[in-house]
Amino acid sequence: MAVDRDRVAAAVRDILAAIGEDPDRPGLKATPQRVADAYAEFFAGVGEDAAAPLAHTISVSRGPAPDTLPSGAVLLRDIRFRSVCEHHLLPFAGRAHIAYLPGEQVVGLGALPKVVDTLASRPQVQERLGEQVADTIAGALDARGVLVVLSAHHECVTMRGGRQPDAATVTIAARGDLAEPAARAEIMMLLTGAGS
Repeated sequence: MAVDRDRVAAAVRDILAAIGEDPDRPGLKATPQRVADAYAEFFAGVGEDAAAPLAHTISVSRGPAPDTLPSGAVLLRDIRFRSVCEHHLLPFAGRAHIAYLPGEQVVGLGALPKVVDTLASRPQVQERLGEQVADTIAGALDARGVLVVLSAHHECVTMRGGRQPDAATVTIAARGDLAEPAARAEIMMLLTGAGS
């Protein structure tokens, strides 16, 4: 679904007028279109299938042969993401850390950041974003377990309200075997860098 840039630009023009600004003054004249272009990028994930990057899996078997699947987790740390909070339409940005225990298939590691980006490119709240990433990976890969840790700074916390510029929000979503406390603790150390 494409963002209607003309409608966004018209709405931004109305907002500028509503706060008492002149949308036709030189510094603001191009602002409505700039915001529309930015929103087209920020919300490119609306209506997109987040599982699509996971469609090209590699089937593997368990056993001693060199091309078989290891029994351990696959981890990808420090995936940068940005999103827009649906409560105030202010940005939040941070890092995603993902671990999954493969079932009978694995996926190219480049697919995991694409899942995060698609789901983050929608009006979001961080708590739901982590849950959606975990559900998408668990479902598409039939993974034995999934753990998603998100750490982000929210402009609605840093720039307004409490105005806490150093505050970070951390959320955890766990599925399957990685929802078990012992397994999760070991993976959490690796995901957050404590084990490196």
